[in-house]
Amino acid sequence: MAAKLIQQGVCRLGLRTRLFSSARRIQHDNPLGLPRRPDRAPQLPRRGGLIQKRPIPHVKKVLAVASGKGGVGKSTVAVNLAFSLAMLKPESLGRRMRVGILDLDIFGPSVPMLMGLQRTDEPPLTSAGAILPVTNHGIPTMSMGYLLPKSESGSREDAAVVWRGLMVQKAVQQLLFDVDWRDAGHGPGLDILVVDLPPGTGDVQLTLGQLVVVDGAVIVSTPQDVALADVRRGISMFRKVSVPVTGTVLNQSYFVCPSCVTPHYVFGSPTAFRTIATSLNVPVLGELPLVKGVSTGGDGGVPYILTASKEQADEDSAGGAVWRNVMQEMAGDVWRALEER
Repeated sequence: MAAKLIQQGVCRLGLRTRLFSSARRIQHDNPLGLPRRPDRAPQLPRRGGLIQKRPIPHVKKVLAVASGKGGVGKSTVAVNLAFSLAMLKPESLGRRMRVGILDLDIFGPSVPMLMGLQRTDEPPLTSAGAILPVTNHGIPTMSMGYLLPKSESGSREDAAVVWRGLMVQKAVQQLLFDVDWRDAGHGPGLDILVVDLPPGTGDVQLTLGQLVVVDGAVIVSTPQDVALADVRRGISMFRKVSVPVTGTVLNQSYFVCPSCVTPHYVFGSPTAFRTIATSLNVPVLGELPLVKGVSTGGDGGVPYILTASKEQADEDSAGGAVWRNVMQEMAGDVWRALEER
């Protein structure tokens, strides 16, 4: 039935019944339930074979955003960085950049909520069986969160992915190579794909680093020692799989109260973070202040970099303006680093 629908050019296929198929062999080989395609995604060799990295189809540059520890605001930084990159107009291109976001957190995808897409329909498929991204605010996105079954209320919040490592690895491969990032499946592709990774240094990070030509990685942390301890591990992991580390970002670095302009380091001094970055020879891309509107915007599905109302500016005071400026400067530095590669 699925093949017939594809032949007829009908894009919206029901992935729900195939996502959690009862056939174990099909699950492990094709966890997303996609139609078979002739250009099969590259596979990790089982016994120490040579791994040939390759680019993601229709994507010029790949930027990974990672963190060693969860809860540091990595996904929020990734989404806002993507929009900041999309606002750039490099002289080398003579136009604004085409940017996409790929959420590779299989177990806890955050991009659907941050983009206001948690109730979106299942992504359509092209006639060739590739997944088409879901777009909001002008940015195409893809996430495991779009492929989970909905409840009767239309929400996916209660749907859990309960998979072992092999299933996760296969799903990541499909999200990397079976998404068509061209506009509606035709036309130009992306200049940059921002990949939001899950925290840690596990299967997802290794699969990306071993299979894909990744042009840069941004490591996000907060000032606490428990988060900084994993910054070193994250940088070490990327270097082991030959992924260049573009720089580090210190999130929630300090707080500026509405009645003053003095930074309050509520989570600790940034000195330790700067010391680690210097010792590992990694640039510090920026230190973002703690701003209420960033959280509010994320919960409401509108990235903070897109909000510019007077009410928001008054509420967030000087911290909000600093946050936007730092994010825009980070985007410029990241693009220059990627362009040099």
